[in-house]
Amino acid sequence: MGGRKYIQYLKMRWITILLVQGICISLGLALLVGSVFHYFFMLANWIYFTVFILSAFIFLYFRPLWKINETEVVRYLDNHFPQLEDSCALLLRSSDGLSVLESLQVSKIFPQLPKNQVIIGSGKKLAIGLGCLVVGISSLLAFYNIPARSLPISSPRQAKSSHQQQIENVLPQVANYTLTIIPPVYTSKVSRSQKQFYVKAEVGAKVKWNLKTNKSIGAFYVIFNDTEKLKLNAVKGDSTQWAFSRKIEKQGFYQLELDGVKSDLYPIDIIPDLPVSIKIIRPKSQTTIDIGQAQQIDLSAILTDDYGIAEAFISATMASGKGESVSFTEKKLHFNAIFNRQRNLTLNKHIDLKNLGMKPGDELYFFIHAKDNKGQQSRSDVYSVSIVDTAELMSMAGMTSGVNLVPEYFRSERQIILDAEKLLAEKDKLSIAAFKTRSNDLGVDQKLLRLRYGQFLGEENETQIGGDHDEHDHDGHEEPNQKFGDVQAIMDKYAHKHDIAEDATFFEPAIKTQLKAVLNEMWKAELNLRTYKPQDALPFAYKALRLLKDLQQKSRAYVAKTTVKTTALKAEKRLTGELDKITDPRQNLQFEVKDQVKDELRLLLTLLNNHQNGKPFSANEKALLQIGEKQVIAAAVSHPESYLAALKSLRKLNNQTFPAAKDLNIVSRAIYTIIGKSAAKPQAGTTGSNQKLSNHYFNYLKKY
Repeated sequence: MGGRKYIQYLKMRWITILLVQGICISLGLALLVGSVFHYFFMLANWIYFTVFILSAFIFLYFRPLWKINETEVVRYLDNHFPQLEDSCALLLRSSDGLSVLESLQVSKIFPQLPKNQVIIGSGKKLAIGLGCLVVGISSLLAFYNIPARSLPISSPRQAKSSHQQQIENVLPQVANYTLTIIPPVYTSKVSRSQKQFYVKAEVGAKVKWNLKTNKSIGAFYVIFNDTEKLKLNAVKGDSTQWAFSRKIEKQGFYQLELDGVKSDLYPIDIIPDLPVSIKIIRPKSQTTIDIGQAQQIDLSAILTDDYGIAEAFISATMASGKGESVSFTEKKLHFNAIFNRQRNLTLNKHIDLKNLGMKPGDELYFFIHAKDNKGQQSRSDVYSVSIVDTAELMSMAGMTSGVNLVPEYFRSERQIILDAEKLLAEKDKLSIAAFKTRSNDLGVDQKLLRLRYGQFLGEENETQIGGDHDEHDHDGHEEPNQKFGDVQAIMDKYAHKHDIAEDATFFEPAIKTQLKAVLNEMWKAELNLRTYKPQDALPFAYKALRLLKDLQQKSRAYVAKTTVKTTALKAEKRLTGELDKITDPRQNLQFEVKDQVKDELRLLLTLLNNHQNGKPFSANEKALLQIGEKQVIAAAVSHPESYLAALKSLRKLNNQTFPAAKDLNIVSRAIYTIIGKSAAKPQAGTTGSNQKLSNHYFNYLKKY
């Protein structure tokens, strides 16, 4: 029993050491990584917990504590302590079940059980864990004591997070304040209150300010965007309770003014309401329904909105006819769905084209129109569906002029279709044998036609439906008329000198790809004709015919008519080299610089750079600062999260005797962002001396 207790004690000690090591390592990594991410990326405190959990899982993956049992401890003792003579497993057995020799062995090894340093390297494991913990705590304290890093002006997301996390400066006269944000109805959100002057609200939200001052205030003003100034009236007679409200439609900033003392600048951020996002899953943007296919489509789309979808429908336009007699019919198709202001919807619609009144040759253009709770409308891209017109395919109209690809072969495919339809019409009058014979003959005609087209792709026999060259007659049998010693005949027997389909250069790659598709459809049609299924062969034959007609239309040559008459060239003047009458065109243009904002800002940048040493601004230089302040105010109204800090620093520079380097840097980065990158200006090319000499020689060629 004493041996079993000893092994159980070792097991618990082993687990405890690894557990302490794992906690220390995970906690140290969490503090190190979390402090780095929190300082550089302004992430919230959840990063510490996330890194701790992830580190703990990784540690348990390599050190599974649940696998440490009594058997593992016995194996460890036997491997590391030779004096135990590989007999530790006897300690786990009951004394009643041991033989005499086993009992003697137990009594022999029991006094040899190690008392100290049983788990080898335990001190090193604990030292590693504690070291990681010390490093993590040190990094946390180090980053905590380092001043907050200034964020780039051009990073709105980081600037917004800094607004939410920094402590606002409140006037000492304000004892208490509460902001209540009432979202608009379309958001379906409830009102919320906050103890913060920073406003982040939805478009159209109503914001109420309730303030209490610690003494009576004579004049209370609210200034919006440094342009609009509102005077407030006290709620009570003692002039300590103040309240006002405003509907927020656009972003900007505001500040309070109490008895001439102005507060800090507080940003106003707007949460925009985006229109409904529409993504059509099926069908494809252009769909063609061939002969034999069902004249119907299945429409599937995903709609997403930030606050809710109010309505969605399909706007369809059907085009019928051709030429100047084309007619358009518009229809509105509704989805069988209940919207109920849902934010994510998957809509499906089965559209039967026959029920819409479409017939072969017609085209359908449709898009999805959606509206959100605010009333914003959005629409998807336009999709098209066309039904192949068999009468148009069988027509020869338009094919008698222009450059024809292979007109004689094109007529043969049409004839195969006509013969197949005639065979189906006479099926009841024919015997089974006669029907099969005619169907097989049509299959042979289809094969011959396919082989003819295969020649344009470098194919050489009936086994090549795309470029297989394994069945050439190179079996080595001599022909009867082969001459003895004919070197060329011997080379022809072993050399492969034929065209290869992939290397054929008759057509462009796009036309060659479509020709391969034609051969594929012809092969399917031939297969059905050979198996006495002309009805099943017709869709493939029609598709091959349509592809061929598309090819023929692509290969036609069109010459545009023009009524422009150019001046006739004089034959005696051509190639004479007289260029003295030809001069460079000149245009006298007067450019008036109306916008000098960027020039003033560039001058302000130079001024700020010259005062990096702390030199005070003169009166004229402060006037230039005020001019730049107007431009920064305009930028802060549109993007308060990016330029509000620069506006504060610029106003500090106006009031400071010796400018601070931090404020100079903040204002400089903001002005760099406002100016942006200058567009490259075209420059006149320089002509070398050799070029000038050649021009001089050419101009005076006739004289010499």
